[in-house]
Amino acid sequence: MDGHLRVDDLVDATRQLVTVESPTDDLTACAEVVEAANELSRAWLSEPGRIERHGGRPVWRWGPSSPQVLLLGHLDTVWPVGTLERIPFEVDGDRMTGPGVFDMKAGVVQGWAALSMVSAHPEGSCGMLLTTDEETGSMASRDLIAEAITNAKAVFVLEPSADGALKTERKGTSWYHLTFTGRAAHAGLEPERGINASVEAAHFITEAVAWADRSLGTSVTPTVMTSGTTSNTVPAEAALTVDVRAWTRAEQERVDASVRSWELRHPEARWSIGGGVDRSALESALSADLFARAQRVAYDMGLPELSSQAVGGASDGNLTAAAGVPTLDGLGAVGDGAHADHEWASVSSMDERARLLAGLLSAIGGAA
Repeated sequence: MDGHLRVDDLVDATRQLVTVESPTDDLTACAEVVEAANELSRAWLSEPGRIERHGGRPVWRWGPSSPQVLLLGHLDTVWPVGTLERIPFEVDGDRMTGPGVFDMKAGVVQGWAALSMVSAHPEGSCGMLLTTDEETGSMASRDLIAEAITNAKAVFVLEPSADGALKTERKGTSWYHLTFTGRAAHAGLEPERGINASVEAAHFITEAVAWADRSLGTSVTPTVMTSGTTSNTVPAEAALTVDVRAWTRAEQERVDASVRSWELRHPEARWSIGGGVDRSALESALSADLFARAQRVAYDMGLPELSSQAVGGASDGNLTAAAGVPTLDGLGAVGDGAHADHEWASVSSMDERARLLAGLLSAIGGAA
């Protein structure tokens, strides 16, 4: 494996990637960032990558379609086109700032750099996949990710670290979209003839919040609610969105069963349930061995000691772990402020994290 990388090269590649804005819902912008990634990657990789379309969305791939070790990331961001005018890419000391620099374009560059440092890849051993819809749930990419991990024995996710720590657990996410149907009536003249959909939704909310379990880290959060048409009409319709987070699949399934077995109060009211378990939890059992390997690699290479952290947000690592593939997340940038104006990534950490990832690829991919 080769030695240190030129920091200027890492920063310049990050700058070029960040300055191609790529909000998830703008397919033209996402196509442009994939094109940019394809061009930029040529400076790092001995073999060219390729641009494909899956589910109507552009993706970038390198290496075999179903490798034994997969580097997984995304090129889309939460920032709308035009954000660069307000938050330009800048370097101030050890900090790079700009929309998407931490989540997760610096991590993408680190992935390319790591691949460039591994002198030889046994046939079929290593591959890289960058999607463009992660920030909105990866609905178009799920089948592609499932295909990409068919032969995988390890997935390294290039999402940003948690204050420098690798991510060995992620909460699973469940989303519910509920519709309550009652019957409209005049609120002053004959309210007794109505069936109040808002009241039914309120009954659900008061029970649903009790399904949370703070001791287990399970949260049940009603978020968006709409109901009614005018101030003097009994609401005939109400809609509610509920966010559920849990550290284990078992907890997600417990809450799911509670949602589906709940009963309406009014015998003539109706309701429908959309959604359910979205991304299963990334549990420590699927990351422990890879994290221990990462610690050994860091020690052998004289890199700073690694720590781990459990985080509440989900990533595509939840999907790979749910398929039973050992997954280690948070191997991207060191910094802070994902989805926030103060988002930044550390310049000095890019070389260290790229070398750590290269060491992992050599240790695991080289044994394929």
